[in-house]
Amino acid sequence: MPTPESEAFLAKKPTVPPTFNGVDYDDNKRLRQAQDAVIREQWVNVMMGRLVREELSKCYYREGVNHLEKCGALRERYLQIFKENRVRGFLFEQQNYVGSK
Repeated sequence: MPTPESEAFLAKKPTVPPTFNGVDYDDNKRLRQAQDAVIREQWVNVMMGRLVREELSKCYYREGVNHLEKCGALRERYLQIFKENRVRGFLFEQQNYVGSK
């Protein structure tokens, strides 16, 4: 059951999507919110990879010599997440945004 979100948490939660689409670069507040949303999204993906890695290590320990057969799905998922999800920052996305102007 999910826990209710506090007022302080909701105040810090980003209100913009994790992209720079439609962000006015002259509005510093909205620009900073977009940057924070991009970084948060990247960290969520990294933490998801950490959880999968922990489950994989538990599976390796639990299965022992049969870990190659029993933990294959977790291993493939971890390798996929590890390849795609890294904290890259927001500067590349911000500077190389191709908008429709």
